[in-house]
Amino acid sequence: MAKGRSHQLQEMLSQRRLVRLYRRFEESWVHGYVLNVGPKFFLLAVVSDGFWFDGFECFRISDVSDLNPDPYTAFVEAALQMRGERVPRKPRVKLTSTEDLLLSAGHSFPLVTIHREQVDSHVCHIGRVKHIHRGRVALLEINPDASWDSEPMEYRISEITRVNFGRDYENALHLVGGDPNTD
Repeated sequence: MAKGRSHQLQEMLSQRRLVRLYRRFEESWVHGYVLNVGPKFFLLAVVSDGFWFDGFECFRISDVSDLNPDPYTAFVEAALQMRGERVPRKPRVKLTSTEDLLLSAGHSFPLVTIHREQVDSHVCHIGRVKHIHRGRVALLEINPDASWDSEPMEYRISEITRVNFGRDYENALHLVGGDPNTD
């Protein structure tokens, strides 16, 4: 199934199609443009419900339960065009492994959000990627009030199901909280 889904994602990428996808962890769909496909994760330029581009999400291919061209592509693309929105360029994020994804996203963006939906589907962790060691990522986290923790927390890489960066919320946290003092 993952091979078939990977092939389908590659087709959507090559056709530059707006896609709508469902994942096993969520009840609602996500739509956007596939910008890259790796062996385990793919990169999506997210189109928000308000019809603007809202950063990037990397999803595990194996978690996608349904993937199709968005049935309202003409409307969504017209709204994006009228707002002056263009499909963003693919960021310098490597999808060769989960470790490469985290390190390259952390290098390209000030904040990275990780999700461990099999562990707790209602919690995400936002922060600065500090390092990766022995199958764990150390993340210095920023809180919802834009204050930084003093010490990084470690999370198992094998538990990560989704990675976001460059989204409005992360950008607002960084705008208010700035960079941590411990760099």
